[in-house]
Amino acid sequence: MAVINFGSINIDHVYQVDHFVQPGETLDTNAYQILLGGKGANQSIALANAGVEVLHVGCINENDVHFKQAMIKQGINGRFIRCTDTPSGHAIIQVTPSGENAIFLFGGANREISTEDITKALADASPKDWVLLQNETSGTAEVLAQAKAKGLKVAFNPAPMTQDIKSLNFAHIDLLIVNEVEAAELSECSEMVEIEAFFHTHFAHAEVIITQGKQGAKLISKQADNTPDINVSAFVVDAVDTTAAGDTFIGYFIAHYQQHQQAKAALRFACAASALAVTKAGAAQSIPQYADVEAFLAQQP
Repeated sequence: MAVINFGSINIDHVYQVDHFVQPGETLDTNAYQILLGGKGANQSIALANAGVEVLHVGCINENDVHFKQAMIKQGINGRFIRCTDTPSGHAIIQVTPSGENAIFLFGGANREISTEDITKALADASPKDWVLLQNETSGTAEVLAQAKAKGLKVAFNPAPMTQDIKSLNFAHIDLLIVNEVEAAELSECSEMVEIEAFFHTHFAHAEVIITQGKQGAKLISKQADNTPDINVSAFVVDAVDTTAAGDTFIGYFIAHYQQHQQAKAALRFACAASALAVTKAGAAQSIPQYADVEAFLAQQP
């Protein structure tokens, strides 16, 4: 039982700033780091830290192979990470003293996942395996189609949200994970009641998770299950950097849900992991270990 993650591998350039830079402004920074990141890599690390076998499928520049090795050292199976001469994807990240971040991306090698890469990675997949993907790589529609043809469970995190997301075959998605902004963009609704109604109608075949930051997370159940939606509150912590909070949530939720099939418990576990992640700076570096999440939960009322 594994998770096959078709995900980005980015080189994060992280700047600590007093506030987000404004148009026409030149802003001095307080600190600078180069770190392993990318939604795909972060989610793979979260999965691995949560104790799940994870195979990462992606591309990185041959001169950045040490980042591939860093992922392998984290317990990720990297045999489907292909080196290329295209520049690696990277992100420019601003982080404010309150822990909020602003990010822009360069896709680079992440856009080179091919049909051949997809076919090879899924060749030996078993019925109990999950496929996970985001929207920072190429081949999304092909991954969805091949995974569903093999009867695999598919989790999709459509971030960053782009217009072409709406052209995908939603019937191929078993679990959709979005934040509040992405949920509003995909549904074209502004009120949560309207957003929930959209997902109940257009994703009636799937489960939908909406992460709500400090408000916690909501799971909209499949209509066929005839079960109520689930709401879980967030944990109160002192935030330092929110960069990988969502990725941590996704990795820990899927890991727990795949193993135990208990949605509410998986949501709570994922919220705990995400809470711990924001108490540390960085992306991949902030993702907690499984034992730390368990210890944190044991201290909660």
